[in-house]
Amino acid sequence: MTGLYDSFQRPVNYLRISVTDRCNLRCIYCMPEDGVPLMSHDDILSYEEIYTIARAAAGMGIEKVRLTGGEPLVRIGLPVLVEMLAGIPAIDEISLTTNGTLLAEHAAELKAAGLKRINISLDTLKPERFKEITRRGTLEDTLKGITAAQDAGLEPVKLNTVVIAGVNDDEIPDFAARTVNDGWHVRFIELMPFAGKKSAGSGFVPVSDMRQRLEKLGKLEPVLHTTGNGPAKYYRLPGAKGTIGFITPVSEHFCYRCNRLRLTADGKLRPCLMSDREIDLKTALRGGATMTGLKRLIEQAVAAKPRNHHLAEGDIPKWRTFSQIGG
Repeated sequence: MTGLYDSFQRPVNYLRISVTDRCNLRCIYCMPEDGVPLMSHDDILSYEEIYTIARAAAGMGIEKVRLTGGEPLVRIGLPVLVEMLAGIPAIDEISLTTNGTLLAEHAAELKAAGLKRINISLDTLKPERFKEITRRGTLEDTLKGITAAQDAGLEPVKLNTVVIAGVNDDEIPDFAARTVNDGWHVRFIELMPFAGKKSAGSGFVPVSDMRQRLEKLGKLEPVLHTTGNGPAKYYRLPGAKGTIGFITPVSEHFCYRCNRLRLTADGKLRPCLMSDREIDLKTALRGGATMTGLKRLIEQAVAAKPRNHHLAEGDIPKWRTFSQIGG
């Protein structure tokens, strides 16, 4: 058996890399309105350090990399990093998650550098509500980013929609209709508790409820093969070119097939999104660690992956927000 496997024999071939903790938005479920204490420039991994870690991971079985933030496009020169990572032979796919507000000016350059796919966070189709949810930014900028990504060939462009009761759950049918009329690929995501919150609270909408609200639009037919590495289950409405995906981290966790590690912007490798356990790669790297030494630390992180999270028991990450990990 070759490649990386954790203690439960799950293959690990996917690395999410947060390139910055900074973001130009303040989404209500992701970051406090006043933001979070920002890391200094020296605390953040350089592109060369990210490349070194990715090369070590690729030599062990990592095949797919996703760049996240914060908002990754606020970091200057991101296409340079994409091109560096694209030069690692074992990595066969580089993707990006973004809020899309800065994407219009970068999409073509990212594609040329080697980016394959893109996910864009979009929680509402209403301009005023967009301002309420993100606390800044405009819906128009994100829509321009979606168009630019499509024009650049970063397909399929997937739209991530976090559904929150009393905030945007009334728009579920509107998003679904765009999969028919415009060929969008929309993924509805359950709201997760995080950063000191004991539960998802009154804002939580289970996927079972989301599906019920879509019944009047037609029968959802399963889509068996989709492009991507994530936990979504995909469906298609009658006559739709696009797809509807559901991600159920709370009501029906997918830990049994988790295939990923997460590298934070300050160089910590997290075996699990919903656990505070981290392996420090930055200190080792800046202390002169060899490629063999880095691989041993990566092996430690893989071995530390838990069987599953414990959201149901109220056990959640306590000191990093989503914006500091990249989701």
